[in-house]
Amino acid sequence: MNREMMRKERIDRGIKVRTERIYAISSYREILYLLGPRVLLIVGVMVLPLALEFAPYWKRVVNITCVYSLLALSFDFLANYVGLVCLGGAFFVGVGGYLSAIFNVYLGLPVFLSIPLATIGGAIFCTALLLPCLPLRGVYFAIVTLMYPLLLTRVIEALNIMGGTNGITGLASLPNEYVEQYSIIIMMLVFMFGMRRFVNQDIGLVLRGVKDNDQSVRASGINITYMKGLAVFIASFIGCFGGAYIAHLYMWAGLSLFALDFSIIPIASVVIGGGGTLVGPVIGSFILVPLSEVLRAFGTFRIVIYCAALTGFIVFKSEGLMVYMQRKYHQFERWVKV
Repeated sequence: MNREMMRKERIDRGIKVRTERIYAISSYREILYLLGPRVLLIVGVMVLPLALEFAPYWKRVVNITCVYSLLALSFDFLANYVGLVCLGGAFFVGVGGYLSAIFNVYLGLPVFLSIPLATIGGAIFCTALLLPCLPLRGVYFAIVTLMYPLLLTRVIEALNIMGGTNGITGLASLPNEYVEQYSIIIMMLVFMFGMRRFVNQDIGLVLRGVKDNDQSVRASGINITYMKGLAVFIASFIGCFGGAYIAHLYMWAGLSLFALDFSIIPIASVVIGGGGTLVGPVIGSFILVPLSEVLRAFGTFRIVIYCAALTGFIVFKSEGLMVYMQRKYHQFERWVKV
């Protein structure tokens, strides 16, 4: 082919039409260009349990990684779309896990009822407790959300309720290992793509307006307290589902559900994956959680390696992997006729 009659053009130039949500498709190659990354992500995650068929430990790690992905997703949504820095991932997990244990063990409800009820009830409970804190901004809101799991831990210990320090045992497990694995994977994908669609709607634009300038949104006649409360409900809904699932995964609900790991690791996942992308935190979780498991072989020295890896990401790729990969992907070029 005569290169003199050809020139290079970015692939996305012939596909995107001015806006983010209107596309002009002219060939199967362009359809593949748009759907390729999404299909690759979905298929890759769905195949993981099958690829790890003879590694039951790592199959369990995948389940836990999906839970952390949900928490990272909720943190990214609140922080980068609403402007609420929430350190209460452990709060959501603990409330969801304990409520599911109460429904299942004390009330005798089956697992397929206890998890949805704990998710909805936990989201309502968390939102009610955080509602008075919504006027707070920045570090003040973050500190309050960090205090709630510590407070509930001390209340359970002091009053010796809900099993006290021993926790609630005897929770029903999910029917089989495939339901156990694919239920959390499918729900993670549903929440991830559902949230991407949600933030691109008009209500997502309003929430970003609340983050950027809440006084202007209020002047437009919109109740910003209601909007923030709705955002907190959605984030806590996602987190409580993860807590309810993990309680049935371990068939136990105890104080470790309020551990700070559920608050800190999702934040680190957002930093690594890229904030404001919703997909980035999921990718960050699938890097960070397995990495922390591999580093267990190094004993206490793993903390040094772990911190060095995080520092490297922050210094050299502070925007996050997803933002970097998106930019590079859209810079691909092809030869076209002049």
